[in-house]
Amino acid sequence: MVEIWLPYGDTEVCVRVPASNMLDVIEPKKVSGTQNPQKEIRNALKKPLAAPCIADLAKPGAKVTIVLKDSGASTNHMILSALIEELKSSDVREEDVTVLVAYDPFKAPSSKHGSTMLSMEVFKIMRHSCLNHGTYVGKTSRGTEIFLNRVFMEADVKILAGPVEPHPVAGYSGGRELIVPGIARIDSINKVFKLGLDEKAVIGNLNDNPVHEEMIEAASLADIDFAVSIVRNDAFDVVKAFAGDFNKAFKEAVRFAEEIYKVPVENRADVVFISPGGSAFDSTFQEAATCLYGALKISKRKKNIVLVAECSSGCGDEEFIETASKFANLKDLRRDLKKKFSIPKFMAYRLLSVLQESNVLIVSAMPNYYVSRVFGMKIARTVNEAFRLFLDAVGSRGKFSFIPKGCLTIPFMKT
Repeated sequence: MVEIWLPYGDTEVCVRVPASNMLDVIEPKKVSGTQNPQKEIRNALKKPLAAPCIADLAKPGAKVTIVLKDSGASTNHMILSALIEELKSSDVREEDVTVLVAYDPFKAPSSKHGSTMLSMEVFKIMRHSCLNHGTYVGKTSRGTEIFLNRVFMEADVKILAGPVEPHPVAGYSGGRELIVPGIARIDSINKVFKLGLDEKAVIGNLNDNPVHEEMIEAASLADIDFAVSIVRNDAFDVVKAFAGDFNKAFKEAVRFAEEIYKVPVENRADVVFISPGGSAFDSTFQEAATCLYGALKISKRKKNIVLVAECSSGCGDEEFIETASKFANLKDLRRDLKKKFSIPKFMAYRLLSVLQESNVLIVSAMPNYYVSRVFGMKIARTVNEAFRLFLDAVGSRGKFSFIPKGCLTIPFMKT
């Protein structure tokens, strides 16, 4: 027997698999965090890519706004400490520094990952509200009107900082994503993410991804002075930092991140067990379900998938649940999204698309009602029960794959 441990909320659950049924465990590349992450970030700030140093950008009396992703207090502390150190060397006063916490519509508000923001008393910390009026900064080539946070746009020095990691629609988070959706108005956000109906708008893909392209254009309208892009391993330890021009730093970070998160797979499985990655990603079903695309990519034709996600905060946004309940026909939902787009509705569409072409069973603490009646899925209370059910279905020679950290893993079939 082989024991496979899968993240589940704040703990892990173990599935016991006969060696003859075991195909593979698909994980991000094991990379150690840098021994001195603070020094790594400082070095990146001192040698920026295609941009002046912060010391040359920020002058005494300058108003500085830093947009930061809510991605873990430890990482944020290191980033901000390094940035403040640089700003102080330019005689920028602490009271002239504002930190804007970026809005992330794909993260559940109750998610424990990154929920503890830095509480440093030296500067103002504000959470961006996408419902505020915002400042008009221009149109993209597709005609999207971009409205951004007024405090950011009025700053003398504008800085973005955050991790570059797999994103379910934009390909990768970070860089331009800190502008839209990070500090954008809701109508601008919705118009950009409506492009996510395109099949190229998926995790790990930037090529011809219209959401990524629109984000780049929107960020270009914001006159960003400096950016910090962090690459972490699957334990959220800092591995590498890139700084300077927002686009250049992002591209270099993506190139590095792909070596960690993109995983080649040799054989398709009869059944794929996938966990989003524990409490960082499975607070709600709405959030957890974004990892299912990876399992689809490596499944055999019948596409048998087991989603292992605690979902301690329940199903998710009311609109997400209502959409799944209301629309039996994907074409009708797609038409509705084109007329009146929202991200919860879009996430329901993505999930229903997966359910239409696969057989998904979930191991979760969610009530049976939501799983069976709203989403038409089967539920198992333990991973070993799920394994036995699928072993009976695919036969004793069935092969099983396991993805313990689905939201940080981009599996692809070797050609």
